[in-house]
Amino acid sequence: MNAAMNVKKEMTQLLKDLHLPTVRQCYEPVAREAERESVSYENYLLEVIRKECEQRRQKKIERLLRASRLPLEKSLAAFDLKRLPQTVCHRVNSLLEGHFLDRKENVLAFGNPGSGKSHLLCAIGQELISRYARHVYFTSCNLLVQELLIAKRDLKLSRLFKKLSKYEAIVIDDIGYVQQDREEMEVLFTLLAERYERGSVMITSNLAFSQWEKIFKDPMTTAAAIDRLVHHSVILELNIPSYRYEKAKRSAEVSKSTEKENRV
Repeated sequence: MNAAMNVKKEMTQLLKDLHLPTVRQCYEPVAREAERESVSYENYLLEVIRKECEQRRQKKIERLLRASRLPLEKSLAAFDLKRLPQTVCHRVNSLLEGHFLDRKENVLAFGNPGSGKSHLLCAIGQELISRYARHVYFTSCNLLVQELLIAKRDLKLSRLFKKLSKYEAIVIDDIGYVQQDREEMEVLFTLLAERYERGSVMITSNLAFSQWEKIFKDPMTTAAAIDRLVHHSVILELNIPSYRYEKAKRSAEVSKSTEKENRV
């Protein structure tokens, strides 16, 4: 009994030293199960190592999701893919495989307010993290521009670029939704130029390219920005009715129907 206790004590300490918490928690019950089923030593070892790796992967995904700042309520499960045109659906399924990150391609989603652009790109970002542990970062265009301006003012722009470079994709939401001045758009253009062929950007916008001069204020800068974004890109045109409007309409119809039934 003392020998068994000593083995357990030493095993626990060694697993602590090796930073293997899941193995420490499961090695005994898995060992008992292996004895009952006459599992080989190799298969027993494989099982406890597999559990450790699975737990580490899950914790890594949780860390990546927190660091991404993605709104987790905008998940793929909560998005109605049937609303999308078939061609867009095919492109989304391809994007979910994650190969565009390896090719440093951009994803550009256009559509009217409420069409689901932001939700769709956020959902893709979450899936890339959950399925493949890829590094994704979400920000609104307005907040990103303010962060870039502060970094430029403090002579820390290169440091911010280095920080953002660790993300394989940056989701920039609502570019052009808030009108910024020329200085604000210059720092955004600098970021886009910095990431060109080095990392993916995923952008949502209510404005077609023909209207992007409203964003960048200058024809040459506008053309240069579009050229860098489109060169390696997947474009998603969400020419569909507003999801929020459709939801509100259905709710109104349900309320109207309920009122009618109550009167009867």
